[in-house]
Amino acid sequence: MAHETLAPWAQLVPDVGPMTVDELMELPDDDGWMYELVDGRLVRMPMSGGEASRIAIRIAATLFNFVEPRDLGAVLGPDGGFDLTQPGETEETALGPDASFVQKVRIPARDSPEYKRAWHLAPDLVVEVASPNQYRPEMASKSRRYLGAGSRLIWVVWPKSQQVDVWRAGADDPVQTLTLADSLDGLDVLPGFTYPLARLFA
Repeated sequence: MAHETLAPWAQLVPDVGPMTVDELMELPDDDGWMYELVDGRLVRMPMSGGEASRIAIRIAATLFNFVEPRDLGAVLGPDGGFDLTQPGETEETALGPDASFVQKVRIPARDSPEYKRAWHLAPDLVVEVASPNQYRPEMASKSRRYLGAGSRLIWVVWPKSQQVDVWRAGADDPVQTLTLADSLDGLDVLPGFTYPLARLFA
């Protein structure tokens, strides 16, 4: 089928027509699945296992503890979806990273309708923790989706190999693959933020 490569990191939900981001956000909870929207098509992924979930919360908590006291912006968890639909696109896209950071000046106003919906922006920093059935070509496709929508820094975490691929705006491939001897670095997105991989995977 033509849609098999639409979102190679996920599974296309069969027999579901084009949807909008608002319709996606209104879907009822479905045990065992997490949903995203890619070019108007609903895709799904199994829920994370304990290892991936623990890694994601460690990164999110460390980001939060850095961001919050400095009033730098917002750190969102895995249930925070982002509307990545670009101007002129008729088919909508919404992705939900395992953790993310949005600079303060870009957060929708708290009293605006958009604040309560999927924020219509690409996070400045995206964290994706790969599951055992996800591989680098698939996660590269997802990373390029984020970068194409305006994300500036992406960390794709590989629990099995204890590595992290670092993606930057303007790059078609990871600019670096970190190992246990290295640390996550916020670079110009979160200057001063670091987190050793040896601690992340401990």
